Amino acid sequence: MPEPARTAIVTGASRGIGAAIARRLAAEGIQVVVNYSTRPEAAEQVVEDIRRAGGRAYPVLADVSDPVAVAVLFDQTEVEFGGVDILVNNAGVIQPGLVPLANTELALYDRLFAINTRGTFNTLKLAATRLRSGGRIVNLSSSVVGLCLPGYAIYAASKAAVETMSAIFARELRGRDISVNCVSPGPTATSLFLDGKPPELVERLTRQAPLERLGTPEDIANLVAFLVGPEGGWVNGQTLRANGGII
Repeated sequence: MPEPARTAIVTGASRGIGAAIARRLAAEGIQVVVNYSTRPEAAEQVVEDIRRAGGRAYPVLADVSDPVAVAVLFDQTEVEFGGVDILVNNAGVIQPGLVPLANTELALYDRLFAINTRGTFNTLKLAATRLRSGGRIVNLSSSVVGLCLPGYAIYAASKAAVETMSAIFARELRGRDISVNCVSPGPTATSLFLDGKPPELVERLTRQAPLERLGTPEDIANLVAFLVGPEGGWVNGQTLRANGGII
């Protein structure tokens, strides 16, 4: 008798890396909840793409910075698919270009930490009790944490907190057979990354990695699929940088 399909929540899955992750997991036979906070049409398109390819997907509106909305996200997933096995914390925001710490407005600080850090905290807090045993958690960070680029202090700090939470949370889930890992992409060709950047900056970032190209959403999705699949079961409490060797 075949094993029941596993279910994944992918936050921020209406576009970019999140959408690629949702499609990739669905291709592996995983049922996917496509979470979004804006752009419902884009989320519906991802769901439609998955269904046309023979997979199962369901869109759920939820702002991950709101713990009440996150509880509803888990509730709706359980109603639709019967439980949660995989959590991919992809939802995040970046800052508008280089912003030195001394020039960072409190509103920007609050927004970056509300989505990137508090959003991840909110979902992890619920996952501790609502993820089924044998589950997998993958949190998205950024290689900016290791690069320590001037002008990215607050964004990098919000993601560094995610990496630290991930490593500690992996140890706190001892006995549940649930792995927790971080994936830290480098420069990746998404609209979120490319918007507002002059061509010369994009060209410079493209050449920084020894592989001399930007990452693609599919590059990141492939690594996430490995971590939540059977081959990735022994990887736990780690941060994996997917950046073409930029650092």
